[in-house]
Amino acid sequence: MRKPIRVLIIDDSAVVRQTLAQLLASDPDIEVMAAVVDPLVAVEKIKSEVPDVITLDIEMPRMDGLTFLRKLMSQHPIPVVVCSSLVEPGDETTLRALEYGAVEIVTKPKVGTKKFLEESSIRICDAVKAAAQARIKPFRGGRSMEVAPKLSADAVLAAGKPQGLRTTEKIALVGASTGGTEALRVFLEALPLDCPPLAIVQHMPEHFTQAFANRLNAGCRISVREARDGDSMLRGQALIAPGNKHMLLKRSGARYYVEVKDGPLVSRHRPSVDVLFRSGANYAGKNVVAAIMTGMGDDGARGMRELFDAGAFTIAQDEASCVVFGMPQEAIKHGGVHKVLSLEAIAGEMVRRCNAG
Repeated sequence: MRKPIRVLIIDDSAVVRQTLAQLLASDPDIEVMAAVVDPLVAVEKIKSEVPDVITLDIEMPRMDGLTFLRKLMSQHPIPVVVCSSLVEPGDETTLRALEYGAVEIVTKPKVGTKKFLEESSIRICDAVKAAAQARIKPFRGGRSMEVAPKLSADAVLAAGKPQGLRTTEKIALVGASTGGTEALRVFLEALPLDCPPLAIVQHMPEHFTQAFANRLNAGCRISVREARDGDSMLRGQALIAPGNKHMLLKRSGARYYVEVKDGPLVSRHRPSVDVLFRSGANYAGKNVVAAIMTGMGDDGARGMRELFDAGAFTIAQDEASCVVFGMPQEAIKHGGVHKVLSLEAIAGEMVRRCNAG
């Protein structure tokens, strides 16, 4: 039998420690090794027993989570999932944790409805499993940036034949998850100012995507921002799906735009890559160039096959450059990938394919 993933919980709130422990313990593949009050206690615990994954709060007494994370990742890298409260708009503290080497961000669970706790359990357990599989690199001081049923894109958008096209305008679609924050930075910084219109789903909690988009926008030649319902798809602009909302590509005549909407978790995620890709297959078909990047699980694999069948050109990130090869690997298994490329090669290939007409 496969050994369970041993998790060390670090949080100064007794209620959060208890809730996290209960949610993680509900998954047979996960074992809570210990739950401690702060990083200093955690350091002593790690000396005697090294966990497979750590869940880490950011704001704690005696030593804050960022300081602990930076020291841990530079001296003794262990996969870390940051478990944070909702950030204020523009707050980049938690995003900095990704630069220091954290694998995932999840929203701290709180007492709520049964549905909220079920979704929290799915997200937290999946984040821990993704972290356990991730390729962890030491931080060197530079940028490195039984559960509810698993629903398909049918829960948000019905599959259909691609609509007749009145435009040859090419649209770029991208999906990413674990390791995607850094992968998207590399990808977006390589795009030219007049790049094709771009819509992105990155698995990330509510409110974090605004700060994430702002940070990318500051470092890229193109405009990067969090999508709003009804936003037009424009050249030189990337729209990132808001956390906890699905984003769909739509078309009105020759104009492409995005729809941002609520809905159930699809492929265990909201936003879901499968939803974006299916909408691309339905409304843009052969006018799409799509890429699926690093991430745990299979979100996007079915949607990419639908794009492939609709005449789109599809790209998967290669295993060597992925933090977790899960999503690209599943897309390849589904037979929906034309080309497998390194992260550094994806931007150039997408631009060439879009400009080829």
